Amino acid sequence: MSDEKGTTGRPRLPVLRKLVFVWLVGVVAGGLLANSGSAGPSNLGPFPSPRIGGTVSVLGVWGGDELRSFLAMVAPFEGRTGVKVEFEGTRDINAVLTTRVKGGNPPDVAALPGPGQISEYARSGVLVPLDGVIDHAALSQEYARGWVDLTTVNQRLYGILVKVAVKGLIWYDPKVFRANRYGIPQTWDELLALTDRIANQNRTPWCIGLESGAASGWPASDWIEMIMLRTAGADRYVKWYRHEIAWTDPAVKKAWALFGKIAANARYVHGGIQGELATNFGESPFPLFADPPGCYLHNQASFIQGFLAKQYPNLRPMEDVNFFSFPPITPHVPPAIEVAGDVFGVFHDTPQARALIKYLITPEAQAIWVRRGGALSPNRRVDARIYPDPLSRRMADILTTAKTVRFDASDIMPNEVADAFLTGTLEYVQHSDRLDRILTEIDRVAAATRP
Repeated sequence: MSDEKGTTGRPRLPVLRKLVFVWLVGVVAGGLLANSGSAGPSNLGPFPSPRIGGTVSVLGVWGGDELRSFLAMVAPFEGRTGVKVEFEGTRDINAVLTTRVKGGNPPDVAALPGPGQISEYARSGVLVPLDGVIDHAALSQEYARGWVDLTTVNQRLYGILVKVAVKGLIWYDPKVFRANRYGIPQTWDELLALTDRIANQNRTPWCIGLESGAASGWPASDWIEMIMLRTAGADRYVKWYRHEIAWTDPAVKKAWALFGKIAANARYVHGGIQGELATNFGESPFPLFADPPGCYLHNQASFIQGFLAKQYPNLRPMEDVNFFSFPPITPHVPPAIEVAGDVFGVFHDTPQARALIKYLITPEAQAIWVRRGGALSPNRRVDARIYPDPLSRRMADILTTAKTVRFDASDIMPNEVADAFLTGTLEYVQHSDRLDRILTEIDRVAAATRP
């Protein structure tokens, strides 16, 4: 869910919408790709420079370095327009935004953890369409169509993606791997073999943290989603989140069971099962770099690099920290990557809100966050050379070269289903013998949400 689900650089939160993303079925072969290697002036024009004055309120989940990066991104906008960006942060944007919309007091702009809520709010008539704000022809020159389609409802644009993340990256310490002669797994079986090898050395293979406030459990949903892509394939993945196959389907059950081979085994997880449940997702990879290491592997999206850089500012990318992609599992299943993103929607049609949206989609704005680290840009005119380190450039390359891309499934599922999904993962890692009952319950919830 996100960002970060997640979000892209942050926890993902359960979505609020009905399952209406029919157009996502066809987002493959570069439909979501941000060709960040190109450069040049923006077709969208310079961001607004007339001094408008006034304020624009923004609701989002960011805090810490993420919030500082957002504020750095909007600082030139504030300086040139005289508009003050008033950011309100919350760990439970789902509940806060719902309450404020129902109370008739939404923020001017909200930064949502995925496209799911955009559709729900657009269909309920509370979101401002952006067709009169953004030049579609210019936008299409800088954003791949797949990104635009994600936030288009009934042929009208209601949201923009400002930063994105790549999921399914397994982080490790290269020096520790070399010292122990651990190889990089090329398949799921090799990953399990490495896991067993580490455990048999009386060491803990994995760091997993599932705590994320109201969104606790989303890192587990990422695991299951990646395994679905690697076992059932991208098309069946879409059928799954659209509930065209049941949660009790063998393909879904297999994904949970494979996740459980690692996450439900106390020997494999730092702190055991209770540690897994209690550890915040942003802190969970830190034991990788303890002496001696508290774990050796960590599965998390591209945005975790920002958390690592803050905790360990002297880590050298590639030398002290690196990642490899989630390995293939089922032979002949074409490779696919999973992405997430932060989406801005407008609830009050004011000159200040319009100006902010027009600014945020520009390569100039997004390059500010990219340079600071922890974010990938969907604008293809953000030059890959400005990414601050080789790991960031590798992640951008993964995004731009993938043949098949799918958006985070739990950020597209109806709110009730996403809630049941996340809650179910927390129960499953504690009681893996209850899998059938857990899947049956999620399927009941999913069936109840279908029109």
